[in-house]
Amino acid sequence: MNTEVKSAARMLDLLEYLAGCSEPVKLKEIVAALGFPKSSAHALAQTLVSRGYAIQDDTERYVLVHASRHRSATRAHEARLVSAAHPIMEQLRDLSGETVVLAVRTTRGESKRLAKCVSRQAIRFDVDLDGNSESYCTATGRLLLAHWDAALANAYLARVPLMARTPKTVIDPDAIRALFVSIRETGISVCDEEHIAGSTGLAVPVRGRDGSVVAALNLGVVTTRYRIRGDELIAMLKGAGEKISERLGYRGSTSQG
Repeated sequence: MNTEVKSAARMLDLLEYLAGCSEPVKLKEIVAALGFPKSSAHALAQTLVSRGYAIQDDTERYVLVHASRHRSATRAHEARLVSAAHPIMEQLRDLSGETVVLAVRTTRGESKRLAKCVSRQAIRFDVDLDGNSESYCTATGRLLLAHWDAALANAYLARVPLMARTPKTVIDPDAIRALFVSIRETGISVCDEEHIAGSTGLAVPVRGRDGSVVAALNLGVVTTRYRIRGDELIAMLKGAGEKISERLGYRGSTSQG
């Protein structure tokens, strides 16, 4: 096997290994698992990072960006978002005990999940990163719609069937638009058992350098636990959203709409 083919094979081995890891891994773990020389493993891992297929967190652990698990090109801005958010997401997961999700809005107004840190509790909320989720009845989706162009948000509400997922789902367009106003004023989006019974979603904005909302940070909480410590969880989530925004270069007031 010539050098070029061997390098390609090693890169594929590394991609497959990272795709099977549910948590970020250190370089020494890659070396032990794949048997590569340390210098080769480091070079390959750094190549994945530079091309946006993986991120390296503050503790020098590597994790594959979700989109690259499906052999599609990862947009550079999404890779930067995940890189900035992931260590804060882990901290929030450990502090709150709940599942943390990072999502962006698609051009059609749906929510696209980029990364998650799943709660370690026995009873917990979890989501699949594949596909997009409805926006009108989720905390993440409503937050992203609230900070979208009003005409585009209205077009989304007119286009999408507003179906009641639970008895608590708000489906009246005017009522949803009123929620958008509240979200912009309070900085928090709450969906209490509107999408899934027994699950309460919380979301706050993540802002880029210019102050625009570039993503939503979500806590998926078991409703019984939300009833006990909702205010505490909201405060934790807001703090985490501000930290990620700062890592992206945002220095303004978090009260910006």
